[in-house]
This record gives sequence, structure tokens and C-alpha cells, in this order.
Amino acid sequence: MVVVLETGRLILREAEAGDAPFILELLNSPGFLENIGDRGVRTLDEAAAYIEERVLGSYRSYGFGMWVTVQKLDSTPVGLAGLVKRDGLDVPDVGYAFIQRVWGQGYAQEAAAAVLAHARGPLGIPKLAAITTLENFASMAVLRKIGFTYRGVIQLPGADRESTHFTVGDGG
Repeated sequence: MVVVLETGRLILREAEAGDAPFILELLNSPGFLENIGDRGVRTLDEAAAYIEERVLGSYRSYGFGMWVTVQKLDSTPVGLAGLVKRDGLDVPDVGYAFIQRVWGQGYAQEAAAAVLAHARGPLGIPKLAAITTLENFASMAVLRKIGFTYRGVIQLPGADRESTHFTVGDGG
């Protein structure tokens, strides 16, 4: 297990093949489908391929990616949080997604703040972006609380809908 970050209640670690059941659950949860989108992952084999190609591929290509977020108390995976390199954005994007049973417990803010500090500190990334769906007011609130500034609405290449656009660093 490769631990990337720790917070008071969470461990953010690199994904592993054994995370396929959790990834399958998360990617098909109503909140993920509504706020992030359908990744077309419907089986454990597809979840394992998603981890290998998308998650581990990002680590190999960029030195960062989405990290599995687990509760320190019992090592239960509850979400993903990390950095994404997206077409249409000139800087990495802070992203996170949590299973619904832990919504409202502050995990998104705790994990996103840790990712932001890690990116701007050890990774040396001075400016970051974040996007949300136009309706995801809870996520927008999290971004504002950790220091992001709303910049407007953008349409990313290949996206079927517009997104809100936030930035932090280099003057905001």
C-alpha cells in the first residue's frame, strides 16, 4: 500500500487492483453518475481495467491522480480524491467523489484541502483548477471553503454539458 496523504480521519493512498469492488460501487452510485458522469464500468473486470488504465495510468503519466480515500478508523474505502489532468484545462484539476453513505461528514472538504496542500507544497504546482456540474452546490461550497475562486462556466472538450470553473493560486 502506497500512502500519499493522511488527514485527521482519512488516508489517501494509491489505488490497487483489489479496489475493483469499491470502484465499481462508487462509479455506479447515483451521486457519481449525476455529478461526474457515467464511466461505463459495469463489471469487476471493467473496474479493474479502469484502475489500471485511468487511475494507475495517471500516476505513470503525470506523477499524480485520484487516490483511494479510506477511513483511518476501520480502513474502509469511502471515496476518491486527487488530481486530474483534463483536456481543456491548462492546470491540474482537484477532484473528489464519495459514496453517499458518508456525505455530510466533511470528508470531501478534508480530503480536498489535503490534496490542495499536497499539490501546492510537495508537488510544486502553483495553480490548480476545479470543476463541478452547474447543480452541484455542495461541491461548490467545499471548493470555496478551501480557497478556490469561481471563474465562470466552461465547456470542456468532449463534455456533454457545461461545468462551473474554479481556480486557486497565482493570484486566485
